[in-house]
Amino acid sequence: MRSFGPSLLLLLVVVVVVSQIGHAKRDLKSTCATCRQVTDSFRKGIERTAKQNFGGGNTAWEERALSKYETSEIRLTEILEAVCESSNFECNRMVEEHEDLQTKHPDLHKWFCIESIKVCCPKGAFGPDCNDCVGGVDRPCHGNGACDGDGTRGGDGRCSCTHGYGGEFCLECVDGFFSGGQNDTFALCTECHASCQSCSGGTNQDCDECKAGWEEDEQDTCVDVNECSRDDPAPCGEHKYCVNNEGSFSCKGCDGVCSGCTGAGPGACRSCAAGYHDVEGTCTDIDECSEEAEAVCPAAHRRCVNTPGGHLCVCTEGHEERDGECVPVAVSEEPEEEEEPESEEAENGQAHEDL
Repeated sequence: MRSFGPSLLLLLVVVVVVSQIGHAKRDLKSTCATCRQVTDSFRKGIERTAKQNFGGGNTAWEERALSKYETSEIRLTEILEAVCESSNFECNRMVEEHEDLQTKHPDLHKWFCIESIKVCCPKGAFGPDCNDCVGGVDRPCHGNGACDGDGTRGGDGRCSCTHGYGGEFCLECVDGFFSGGQNDTFALCTECHASCQSCSGGTNQDCDECKAGWEEDEQDTCVDVNECSRDDPAPCGEHKYCVNNEGSFSCKGCDGVCSGCTGAGPGACRSCAAGYHDVEGTCTDIDECSEEAEAVCPAAHRRCVNTPGGHLCVCTEGHEERDGECVPVAVSEEPEEEEEPESEEAENGQAHEDL
């Protein structure tokens, strides 16, 4: 029995790849990813079964009679279980027809996906002819971006630059970043201070232009604009207060006890809402029920219940509201029990006693 190797894997993966793509248009990038997945799965199967044997209990006899487990079809079958489904007749047929192939290669992905079925390229190359990415195979896009189709037979090799870098070759710094060194093959872009739209250095004194929400002071330094200090027009609505942030501001709702406010809580009210009054600088609930009860709830059989910002007049105990008035709760009278007539036997018994 002969050993198995990548040539067998070649035929196997062709079946797997074709079955996954079906009749859809061929996507060269995903085909390469599929090929890598299959070769990785096959390699893991090799590693998983490296120290196994036939499992019959007499390894020496089994290897004399059945050849070594390492190169056996049993091991191959166990490995392929994770790659070739048992229900896939075509895949299994091809495995049986080519079990005599013995070629081996230390890098299955390179041998199979790149050199044999040509669905992948070496890292740093792209397209049908595996052209080098901009910047070369060692530093695609000069190390500042991703090469479209890198490592596959697809893509156009264009660079998608990482944050802060721009230009066709990812060698330019975009707005908000400054250059820390640059030549034909290298660029280092560092982010500007948060106040700068563009800059020549890393502090708020190095800004070429301030961002919105910032302004230059007398020292040509970009400083935060305090929008909350402006009164005309007020930055927030009537029932909101302003919170200044670096480069911006936000509006938050006043406390419910306030009618207009300058900040958070009942102590920052411009004036108190109805049902509240100022007690030592804090808007506090008015307890209407602490006043003369009859004046607050003058209707008969009602009592006062204080609530935040108001009060309620509810019926007193033993009364219920009916048509806007508190009336006594109706008490249902239980019907009197009728005396049951004496039975005929009792009457006869009484008659016998009389006799």
